[in-house]
Amino acid sequence: MGPEQMADGPQDGVVLPPPRPLDAIDQDILRILQADGRASIRSVAERVHVSRANAYARINRLVEDGVIRGFSARVDHERAGHGTSAYITLKIVQNSWRTVREQLRQLPGASHIALVGGDFDVLLLVHTPDNRALRELVLTRLQAIPEVLSTRTLLVFEEEDLEPDS
Repeated sequence: MGPEQMADGPQDGVVLPPPRPLDAIDQDILRILQADGRASIRSVAERVHVSRANAYARINRLVEDGVIRGFSARVDHERAGHGTSAYITLKIVQNSWRTVREQLRQLPGASHIALVGGDFDVLLLVHTPDNRALRELVLTRLQAIPEVLSTRTLLVFEEEDLEPDS
């Protein structure tokens, strides 16, 4: 892949300030919020031993600086009706990353998309209700994208998110 295929920044089109070093309190706040994104400002402040105003300001700065990209729920995909997961590797046409990425974002069950180096160009994680839906996604949707030259599907037998302890 050439330099013109490099990935855009984490928030396409948004100019972020240059990264600032994170101190121990910032790191502690990140650990707390990764373990429980619903933690209140008050509880975060108490756990890191700062005032609520300080905790609030730090969290806002982490969001504004793009360190915290958002807050979300961790989902057990199998219990949510998506019992089949797969990593799909794609080889794509040179210089087509941005076009392909936009089409992959629209796929049902697409969970993670990465431009990578090596034997393939893109790594895609999908969660589907079953193998039939996975087959439909790969054979009908992915292989219909003109810039996709080839795919390889790696079925996930078991998975575990490595999240910080609370």
